[in-house]
Amino acid sequence: MNSLFKYAIAAITLVSTGMSMAAQDSSSSSSIVRRRGDNDRNRNAQQTPGVTDRMQQFYRQEEKSDADRMWMRVIYRDLEMDNPKNAALYYPEDIIDGQENLFRIVMRLLADNSIAAYEYLDGKEIFTDQYKLKVRDMLDRFHVLYSDAKGSTEKNPRFTIEESDVPANEVKSYYILERWEFDSRSNKTQRRVEAICPVLHRSDDFGGDAVRYPMFWVKLDALRPYLAQQYIFIDDDNNLPKYTYDDFFTLSMYDGDIYKTRNLTNKSMMQMFPDADDRKRAQDSIQNRLDTFDKNIWVPSREEVIAAREAREAAEAAAAEGEEIEARDGNAEEKVTETRSSRGRRGSATKASAKKKESKPKTKVRKPKAAKTSSSAVRSVRRRK
Repeated sequence: MNSLFKYAIAAITLVSTGMSMAAQDSSSSSSIVRRRGDNDRNRNAQQTPGVTDRMQQFYRQEEKSDADRMWMRVIYRDLEMDNPKNAALYYPEDIIDGQENLFRIVMRLLADNSIAAYEYLDGKEIFTDQYKLKVRDMLDRFHVLYSDAKGSTEKNPRFTIEESDVPANEVKSYYILERWEFDSRSNKTQRRVEAICPVLHRSDDFGGDAVRYPMFWVKLDALRPYLAQQYIFIDDDNNLPKYTYDDFFTLSMYDGDIYKTRNLTNKSMMQMFPDADDRKRAQDSIQNRLDTFDKNIWVPSREEVIAAREAREAAEAAAAEGEEIEARDGNAEEKVTETRSSRGRRGSATKASAKKKESKPKTKVRKPKAAKTSSSAVRSVRRRK
């Protein structure tokens, strides 16, 4: 009996414990229902477009080892915003319907400490932590107004910059650093943009020509996850934005002159070629070697040699035929001029003879004089009557 009584007490205890747990669950569920709005807000905040670690890992390109590289050349280009092909980087100057130009995106990310910037060293760019740029010093250097953002610390400095204080209209060109590499695995030459440098064009208080101020370097791999979210207009023929800023640099849609190549003396093209014509020829020569590098390192096959010879012979035949046509045209023109000159001489001779005939004196025809009658005879006859 005692054991049965104990079992009954234990059963009653378990039932009461279960009822209390159910009540707690119901109360907790009711509390969850009351906080549903907070969870929805958190879920909406997580669903807003952003850059995750997975996206950054996807766009990050690992450096190739020297064993995979057979050849590499570093090229510096100047992208002018006056060029219609580069206008997509400058417009719109202000934020319109959430669309920003490239410089506003870069400044927003720097102010939020989402990307790193590096010092501009004029051809000696080193992208290491030693040469990382302090954003506060950069803003003070270029006189950009800012304020410390909420939650900013010394280790994680963040800044707030008003839209009107961003000098987007003064950034009228960009420097880009290109790497042309020949990969031994794919046997192809790859063109890749490594870094971008906005250039500030600013005049002094007295006017005059604007002075260029290169601001900083930003690695493109760090920018690509953010640039892939911004669609842009490429030209005026299609009003639908079909490409992103990432496509613009990855597909080499830009157009810029080579202002420098990495060399031992660290001289620019203007320093090596002061004359504008010589500098232009040197730039074209460098570009031609870059475009045809992977084609010139291979020994051509028999079919390619035959095709090249036939093309050369066809070009020579066309040139010879053109010379013959020019010679025939020249002879025909000479004959035409000779005929015209002979006709001119004949016409002048005919006109001269006609003038001579006209200039002959006209012979005057003298009329025969009438016979004179003597008036005396008449008078005599009248007298006789």
